[in-house]
Amino acid sequence: MKRRIALFLALLLAFSLTISVSAQDYYFSLDKEIVNVYWNSDGTMALDYLLTFTTQPSGHTIEFVDVGMPNGNFDFNSIQSSINGNPLSISKDFQGTGGNGFAVEMGPYAIMPGQTGTIHVSVGRISQVLYKDDQDENYTSAVFTPLYFQSNVITGNTDITVIYHLPPLVNPEEPKWHSAPSGFPSEPETAFDSQGRITYTWRNPGANGKTQYKFGASFPKSYVPADSIVTVSVPNTYRSSDTIFFILCIGFFGLMFLGIPLLTIIAGNRRKLQYMTPRISIEGHGIKRGLTAVEAAILMGESLDKAMTMILFGVIKKEAAQVVSRDPLKVEISPSLPDGLHEYEVNFLVAFKEGNTKNRKDLLQEMTVKLVRSVSEKMKGFSRLETINYYKNIMQKAWQQVEQADTPDVQGQFFEQNLEWTMLDRDYDDRTRRVFRGPVFIPTWWGRYDPTYSRPASVPGGSSSTSLPSVPRLPGSDFAASVAVGVQTFSQKVIGNVTDFTSRVTNVTNPAPKRSSNGSRGGRSGGGRSCACACACAGCACACAGGGR
Repeated sequence: MKRRIALFLALLLAFSLTISVSAQDYYFSLDKEIVNVYWNSDGTMALDYLLTFTTQPSGHTIEFVDVGMPNGNFDFNSIQSSINGNPLSISKDFQGTGGNGFAVEMGPYAIMPGQTGTIHVSVGRISQVLYKDDQDENYTSAVFTPLYFQSNVITGNTDITVIYHLPPLVNPEEPKWHSAPSGFPSEPETAFDSQGRITYTWRNPGANGKTQYKFGASFPKSYVPADSIVTVSVPNTYRSSDTIFFILCIGFFGLMFLGIPLLTIIAGNRRKLQYMTPRISIEGHGIKRGLTAVEAAILMGESLDKAMTMILFGVIKKEAAQVVSRDPLKVEISPSLPDGLHEYEVNFLVAFKEGNTKNRKDLLQEMTVKLVRSVSEKMKGFSRLETINYYKNIMQKAWQQVEQADTPDVQGQFFEQNLEWTMLDRDYDDRTRRVFRGPVFIPTWWGRYDPTYSRPASVPGGSSSTSLPSVPRLPGSDFAASVAVGVQTFSQKVIGNVTDFTSRVTNVTNPAPKRSSNGSRGGRSGGGRSCACACACAGCACACAGGGR
């Protein structure tokens, strides 16, 4: 009898496991989500998604991807999707939450358990997505929530990037961004895309794909047709009592007069140094090779006084100039310039020509703006992150050559060849002192940079009766200090306060559009009219949840 019961229980367990496997559901991670949101001049929206999925080993093969839409006013015929360049079919059989959306049919490109795939989805036209700004009757509110998935089908974190492209012809000082969701930068990166449209970029590598994140911006309604803006009335159920209103007012004024000013000061000071425009549109792929050390310094956001010192070293090494006085800094330009000078080196020399003392700072600012824009242009279509890592690797290899040199003279030769690349190291001063515990065999051109330097008469070594030929060298700490003094000379004697100088460059190369006064505009009044999946606001272009079926 006991054996029969044991056999029955074993069969029951096997049967239950079979049912469990056959009822296997979708279970995946959304590793990365990049969405470009285009707010067009006709008042419509266009979306461009890159979605990277990894099917979990215990999950069902991803055969369909449900893509939620802000509303039902999307042009089905404008939808396209692909994976690794292979086109995918689009179906109206949407089974995600909210009722508005479509399904991407993976067909033969289904993502098997344990595999990863990146899907490209674009929607060319969605209407009725703009709302009246409830803080300024002359503005319209553009609020959007990117695609998210039900919590029971998704696991892990998602690297989410949302890029707003504002309507063409909007001026930099006109638009205003809204407060960002928790975990995202409070201030978006601002830039211009290839069409000259202003872009706002928010990114959070540690976000998740199951949360509704709301992003927003406002811009003058004159840039879109009046009939494209949806007007939503305020329901009575959303009106607060006097007590709640009083509490909210106290909190609001506390935030306004204490929190926001403090955060604004911190963010503003940080932004003054962000002279390099951030990436525009979808991040490119591949490394941009061939940049000079100076251009790599600009890409990496090094301080401009260091970048200018690197330029000075470059023109001196090429015998285009020499320093005749370090305090104040006076540079003598060679009568005939050598071939092979970069444009920024020529502009640098123009700033130091005799007679340009009064407007030198303006000329250096103009040179820097051109240099930053040149680097931005060269980076189009390439991955900023991959390129920065590539040049950091060059910097590390430059140091390794110096550190692994067998003799001091070989070490000095490598250091002379790689000086500008080693300067990319933000720990340059301390690292120079650590690496050169003995003397540094200084570069042959050093006398043209340091007019106070004089070659020693002899170098200790050999027998007491023999002296070696004169060899130029300095203690490592003195050499590092000399380079540091050169950088300080630029910041103190030439361009003045480096933060102010960089801020003026930033205002040209990476202008900051205005922020809305209360950090949130429009669409706070309703209860989900723009999306059946109950967005947090009426003025919200919400992508409803998609996923398993």
